[in-house]
Amino acid sequence: MQPLTNTEKRALKARAQRLEPVAKLGHAGMSEAFLQGLDAALSAHGLVKMKFTDFKDERKTLAPLIAEKTGSALIMQVGNVAVFFRAKPPVE
Repeated sequence: MQPLTNTEKRALKARAQRLEPVAKLGHAGMSEAFLQGLDAALSAHGLVKMKFTDFKDERKTLAPLIAEKTGSALIMQVGNVAVFFRAKPPVE
């Protein structure tokens, strides 16, 4: 994935303000099922807001790792919420 420009990041942050969290990282942690669910949400929506309900102390290290494992970009992280973006594949 190519890096996003500052203008693109700003526009995605503005869109993310109106989103509700689609995924929650709970007591099961960053399991394969969690990553598959987030991957599916990214494929469907492109821009996904995620909430840390557990592992709040590790959120600063987990968020970039989640982005790496899902092939997405970490757009922003505020408090216990992180926003990820991955361009949707073109429709044929």
